[in-house]
Amino acid sequence: MGKYVLKRLGQSLIVVFIVTVIVFGLMHLLPGDPIQIYLGDTATEEQIAYYTKQFGLDQPLPVQYIRWIGGLFKGEMGRSITYSIDVKELLLKRVVSTLSVTFPAFVLALLIGICLGVITSTHRGKTLDSLLTSIANVGIATPAFWIGMILVYIFGLQLKWLPVQGYVPFSESPSGYIKCLVMPVIVLTLGHLSSNTRQTRSSMLEVISQDYIRTARSKGLNEKTVVYKHALRNALIPIVTMMGGAVGALLGGTVVIENLFNIPGVGALMLTAIINKDYMVVQNVTFMIAVAVVICNLLIDILYGYIDPRIRVE
Repeated sequence: MGKYVLKRLGQSLIVVFIVTVIVFGLMHLLPGDPIQIYLGDTATEEQIAYYTKQFGLDQPLPVQYIRWIGGLFKGEMGRSITYSIDVKELLLKRVVSTLSVTFPAFVLALLIGICLGVITSTHRGKTLDSLLTSIANVGIATPAFWIGMILVYIFGLQLKWLPVQGYVPFSESPSGYIKCLVMPVIVLTLGHLSSNTRQTRSSMLEVISQDYIRTARSKGLNEKTVVYKHALRNALIPIVTMMGGAVGALLGGTVVIENLFNIPGVGALMLTAIINKDYMVVQNVTFMIAVAVVICNLLIDILYGYIDPRIRVE
């Protein structure tokens, strides 16, 4: 198991390195000067030259890349051009808002999706299966921003049950905090919940048709024991696989959701930084997302080894 983990860890580090190179290169290929955008059209050449040197953008690209990576090893993320503060300080203020949306969405999508998938697989061909599968298909096909706008119109503008936008910290008002997050969490959950439902259903149907499941039933075991102890456990690997991809998708989805509901999180910060070509913010946010996804995939790979020892041996 130790060799298996070390191998996956080495592969993860290579992935993170490749991501940093690609993001750094793409950001510098985009047209426009971030200093010019920051200072405005009235900026003089002397001012542009001064701030270009101040932010280290006058150095060759390899030097800028090495300085950025070297700073990460020291716990430094550089300085934001747009906000004129350290990127680390900027991210710490916003990461809590983002996690407040993504973590509940991840948990709800996983737990409810697995439950609905098990229900549909055990009621295959019946009305309940057709209904839940149809709803899941609609959930996958419907854009998140459209669902968000519908919820805003119904629950925010018409019924006035929930605030249309904004974010209230939990320390200021627990009830306000929950109300502000209800619609964003629902919107971010729906698509992934639908995907988890479909995947769980497919995986469970494949496992339920196996001989050992029929044998378990023929021995007189309780149906719940057969479904949850024997079938679901062996159907977990495809479901666990989706968990790794869901982390990246959820973090990426916050760019749309946070701007739609005006939540001051990392996603909204990322969009503003891309528009303003704020190199350090975009690079560090992408690095954080890449590390989060890689860590989740690494944990999932380790979980594979415990669920199915054959993977560990291979």
